[in-house]
Amino acid sequence: MPAIPDLDELVHAAVGGVGGTERPGQVRMARAVERAVEREEHLLVQAGTGTGKSLAYLVPAIAHAMRTGRPAVVATATLALQAQIVDRDLPRIADALAPLVGRRPTFALVKGRSNYLCQHKLVGGFPDEDADSLLSMGSVDRERSRTGDEVVRLREWAEITESGDRDELVPGVGHRAWRQVSVTAQECLGSRCPMVGECYVELSREAAKEVDVIVTNHSFMAIDAFEGRFMLPEHDLLVVDEAHELTDRVTSTITDELTAGSVSVAARRAGRSDAAAHLAETTDLLSDALADLSEGKLARLPERLVTTLQLVRDAARTTLSEIKPDKGAEVDGATQLALAAVQEVHDTAERVLEERELDVVWISQDQRRGSVLRVAPMSVAMLVRDKIFSERTVVLTSATLELGGTFDAVAGTIGLRGAGAPAWEGLDVGSPFDYPQQAIAYVAAHLPPPGRDGAAPAVFDEIEELVRAAGGRTLGLFSSRRAAEAAAEEMRVRLADDDITVLCQGDDQLPTLVRRFASDARTCLFGTLSLWQGVDVPGAACQLVLIDRIPFPRPDDPLSSARTEAISRMGGNGFMAVSATHAALRLAQGAGRLVRRADDRGVVAFLDSRMMTARYAPFLQKSLPPFWPTSDRALVLKALQRLDELAPDVVPVATPGARGIGGAPLVSPVAGEVPVARSPRTAVTGGHAWSPEQDDELRDGLGAGISIEELAEHLELAPDLVTSRINQLGLAPAG
Repeated sequence: MPAIPDLDELVHAAVGGVGGTERPGQVRMARAVERAVEREEHLLVQAGTGTGKSLAYLVPAIAHAMRTGRPAVVATATLALQAQIVDRDLPRIADALAPLVGRRPTFALVKGRSNYLCQHKLVGGFPDEDADSLLSMGSVDRERSRTGDEVVRLREWAEITESGDRDELVPGVGHRAWRQVSVTAQECLGSRCPMVGECYVELSREAAKEVDVIVTNHSFMAIDAFEGRFMLPEHDLLVVDEAHELTDRVTSTITDELTAGSVSVAARRAGRSDAAAHLAETTDLLSDALADLSEGKLARLPERLVTTLQLVRDAARTTLSEIKPDKGAEVDGATQLALAAVQEVHDTAERVLEERELDVVWISQDQRRGSVLRVAPMSVAMLVRDKIFSERTVVLTSATLELGGTFDAVAGTIGLRGAGAPAWEGLDVGSPFDYPQQAIAYVAAHLPPPGRDGAAPAVFDEIEELVRAAGGRTLGLFSSRRAAEAAAEEMRVRLADDDITVLCQGDDQLPTLVRRFASDARTCLFGTLSLWQGVDVPGAACQLVLIDRIPFPRPDDPLSSARTEAISRMGGNGFMAVSATHAALRLAQGAGRLVRRADDRGVVAFLDSRMMTARYAPFLQKSLPPFWPTSDRALVLKALQRLDELAPDVVPVATPGARGIGGAPLVSPVAGEVPVARSPRTAVTGGHAWSPEQDDELRDGLGAGISIEELAEHLELAPDLVTSRINQLGLAPAG
């Protein structure tokens, strides 16, 4: 193994490589990561925004990997951070460290199978029930027509992509279209696939075996650990970023659901056998049994539901026996789809019937699918302790791990408290930002407490005045999709004459919406949970963050209520341990969207007066960054107007470029510059590969003062694709 310089020298080089400055908290965190690896102990690090925590763990992770020959694994919760690490941080750090360590450190991106194009499905290896109608451009169904257009674009993109990674495609496509070109892990033919040699997933995982750092997500990491699939190479260092999300992501990964529709689909895919017909007969029985049950947690399984689930399970088992191919026989796509669907029905019915000690079973209503039977563990603490912490050193980091001045709440949810818990250290390295000088925390104390019937007119009045004072520049974080959509609809009407655009989550793929928000100061973006974390829009595009209400879990949320009851039975304070802790984490994450750089300024506006009046308010306030607090509305409006007047130009979010096998970008970002493709082959926007001739036409057209719309028409391309390429080339649009 090559001789590796000491950590401080590596950190110094890496900081220079990314164009930053060394920060005490960053250096302190890097040393703590190195110490945890040496001692084989776990580490929880709270690193505030601006610390540069990704560099603080990537540098010691790279050093460890190069010393031992074993990769380090980094798991994130959001695609945004995953892309930042792979597209921006790791390439720059690798370039900076190469002269010191003797070679360029390597890295790869690994995701679940459904995130990639399936080569076999693209050539018709799987049945596609909707293909004809989806590709019918004359369909009266607008959604089908749009999806058909997206499928056509996907197939064009498939001809030029090197990675097959869905996130490379800008703008993105809907789930319905993506399902036409991808498969799940259960549906995949694996080694029996005739195109396994060209499989994007297999190629990316093969590439990952030889690298120093593997980047993945919480769910993939959890499945690998819990199910023993060994999709990740053997490793002895795991870094979990956005660790405040780990419990929810793990819980989601091992949550199962059953509907009458899923049974019907499984029976249909199984063919026309007697067993499949018998399985189909249970569809109506399950539909009727679920329809009789009210939405919410099932304290016990009703007798009728038990009987019905037994029939479903037994019919699925018989069907599996009938359609399962003989050992060594070839399996086609249709058979594999059937096996996956029927197996899922069988396993879920059996799990519910087992009534495991920690499982919570509940009914929820879906507008499209009707009644849904769901089952999930009330706690994953022991599972995480046994499967994740027992085999490796784990570093968990986030800007929000310490609640109420202690790590105990988060540590308890992941199995690091109680008898038999492994050794760990908690460390808060702070933030380099001067929060009281950079931001105001405004509580609209004059507003009525939030009710269940939607926002009061006074709340819309407040939003309107704040957004108008800010000149747009607003990220609106709402407690529900319905609340976000209602506010967006109302503001579009009220602000129509102010030239302020209001985007809402659901209008397009979230990364596309964030890029639009970041590129235009007079734009607002409203949304729910996905926007509360992971959205990084520094600079003048975001100078106001609105939070409509304290984000408590719903009172009827099955898992939260089960956890609350369990803690209360043991003599604890269930509300503070579950609901208040959940709200504190969300509030800290949401408020953290405002100040992303040392020169950012702005206001976080809480439209919920309970932030000042409730008995739990001090706990919530203590979990927020130390902004300057006020309830003076006039002062806040003046501050926003002043910020709008003095605001510098916005800082657009970079459009993701093409990726190669293993997920590494095919461009080499340089600090402060727009990434430029190395060759015509790698210049891809929205699935369109740009030729040198087309690039010359862009340059000549812009030089002649031709508008983007005219250029798009001339090139027969969508205007957003032309804009993306102009941004990639660093050109200035006309006018």
